[in-house]
Amino acid sequence: MKFLKDIDRNYFFFMLSTAFIGIGQSVDGAILTNYLKEGLGMMILERSALEFPRELPGLLMVVIIGMLSFLGDIKTMLVGNILSAIGMFSLGIIPPEYSFVIVAIFVYNMGTHIYMPLSNSIGMSFATAGELGKKLGRMNAVNTLTLVISSAVLWMLFKFLHISYMTAFSIGAVAFLLAAITLIFMKPAHAVKKSSRFVFRKEYGLYYWLSILYGARKQIFITFGPWVLVDVFRQQVTTMIMLFFVVSVAGIFVKPWIGNMIDHLGEKIVLSSEAVGCFIICLGYAFADNLFGPQLALIVICTCYVLDQIMNGVSMARATYMKKIALRPEDISPSLSLGTSIDHVVTMFLPILGGLVWYNGGPNGYKYVFMGGAVIALMNFVSARFIQVDDPKPVLKAVGDGARTNL
Repeated sequence: MKFLKDIDRNYFFFMLSTAFIGIGQSVDGAILTNYLKEGLGMMILERSALEFPRELPGLLMVVIIGMLSFLGDIKTMLVGNILSAIGMFSLGIIPPEYSFVIVAIFVYNMGTHIYMPLSNSIGMSFATAGELGKKLGRMNAVNTLTLVISSAVLWMLFKFLHISYMTAFSIGAVAFLLAAITLIFMKPAHAVKKSSRFVFRKEYGLYYWLSILYGARKQIFITFGPWVLVDVFRQQVTTMIMLFFVVSVAGIFVKPWIGNMIDHLGEKIVLSSEAVGCFIICLGYAFADNLFGPQLALIVICTCYVLDQIMNGVSMARATYMKKIALRPEDISPSLSLGTSIDHVVTMFLPILGGLVWYNGGPNGYKYVFMGGAVIALMNFVSARFIQVDDPKPVLKAVGDGARTNL
């Protein structure tokens, strides 16, 4: 009980909300691909086209979060979780028609894209100087621990009780709703006054560019990575849940380690290393079945899937980089939101292009998609080498200077 007395109230409820979000994310990450393929019978062009409405909320984030800025970060994140609950529950009850799926996916991802940048912003508000990565690492570790437990339970439910996709989505919806309720108990304290809804500065140019490259790298693996396993290698939902479980277990240790590496080695080395890893993974996806037999190729592809999912934790480095180069504290939250919107300019259209490449390339079409991903990884590596955060940034005192654009 002494632990509960000593811990910061806001931090406790924020971490509890993060845990509930992890349950909802496990449902999304573990079963969505199989649901689209097996439950709805989608082909690669339909699946890739679905990324447009799925990622459109990310492009709109800078406007949406700006419109909700009067609520503050905590209440805005609460709204995001409610939308996620509505969208995920809708996925389980709608008729298996493409138009209904588009609406449900849009609402669900509107919610997830609202809380994604805000979770980093709120999480970093609990950190002292020099511990940004450590705090975000702990936050991600709690989220990941929940992913481990919930994915294990989900696997048992599918394996032994043969639950329906509707039941699984309902479980995820309840979890998001509980995450929203938990945030009600957080009290805004020492809030940074927000003088604008939208911040754009030339000094943050490299952060914007890294966000674009991250969007491209992320979308290739989100859309086409699991689709290779389900469509090409014919893996069932229980296999995908098991892989998600492995990812989650590894994340308990890897994500805090990544956070510590950010604090000790810096964003430049961490992001550069991620780019090298992505390059190798892309080559693994592309050439595994050329180099190995069917069984070993499947193992290689599964390994690539796990490694990529684990490396998603490196996205913390982009958030801490933004905080370190921020000219004003009030720039951080809207800039992270803008970064999310910018990377979704790529994520909305790249899957459609990738789907066309896959479809027109025949049986080997997916290989060309991942060869393109390797090129993006190289671009990411070169860009990360330009990161500089050593020099202290000047504090701008003028409220209405011309360097910032306000909406």
